[in-house]
Amino acid sequence: MRKIAFGYSKRCNIKCEHCVAAAAAPDNSKMELAKAKELIVELAGAQVRGISFTAGEPLIFFDDIAELVGLCQAHGIYTRVVTNCFWAKTPVLADTCIGQLKKNGLSQLRMSYSRWHQKSVPCQNILNAVQSCERNGLDYFISFVTDFSEQDDACEQYLRDHQLRFFPEPVIYAGRAGSFARQPISTDYQANCCPMNPYLAPNLDMFACCDAGSHFTNTNFFHLGNLKHSTIAELFEKSETNRLYNHIRTMGVTDIASFAGFPAREIIQYRKCELCEKLFNSPELLAMLQQETDAGLNSWRR
Repeated sequence: MRKIAFGYSKRCNIKCEHCVAAAAAPDNSKMELAKAKELIVELAGAQVRGISFTAGEPLIFFDDIAELVGLCQAHGIYTRVVTNCFWAKTPVLADTCIGQLKKNGLSQLRMSYSRWHQKSVPCQNILNAVQSCERNGLDYFISFVTDFSEQDDACEQYLRDHQLRFFPEPVIYAGRAGSFARQPISTDYQANCCPMNPYLAPNLDMFACCDAGSHFTNTNFFHLGNLKHSTIAELFEKSETNRLYNHIRTMGVTDIASFAGFPAREIIQYRKCELCEKLFNSPELLAMLQQETDAGLNSWRR
């Protein structure tokens, strides 16, 4: 199923230290509503069946997003909104927003939560939003962004104490988080395959990766093109037929790093997105891997 992360705007009402979607300088770029509506119709025609409204804080533009969600529903597209819940200051305000989004056909609300988010957005907002989702019959989950340090124990315990449904999400060391000191990792030697859902930016650039693709400034490896010059169907096909992208999806970045000569003890020290950046943001490594896409990489399997 084709899915895409839809960046309606990069504007955000808070400035978290860990944000992968922003560097030091703020970016308040925004798509025109009429263009966004046009694109959703085109996405539906390209057999896209899932759209996640993300990038900055989508619900700063609540009326626009609600309208776009309604348009998605009319075209049979599953929708998710990623939000920091700044709008859920009281149960009444939470019900107003959730009620409208549910009425317009929103499929799921994804709430961003972390010790960085909660410096600006009280934990109570998350609780208000969850309880409103439960009252209105809207599916939700909490994305608990963490670097797995002891500093996050209290944040996690809050979620458990209130019996909230959450999933830990590792910090991606890009954007503002690029300056963070990495926490040591203790885990098995994992394949680290990645589905690589594309991301559409407000300026109509499309990337093959929805996480850190736009930060590969040395190689621009994940950049598919711009919708001013290509159709959505063409860029999806470009993503789906790229052999090296498909190796990331099927064999995973761990095995690709092993093929590239990374020592095993070094590989397990990096999280998936970090390892991906080391492989594909190096012009020399990327050139070698592209040459081996239909040769050595095909036989480097367990």
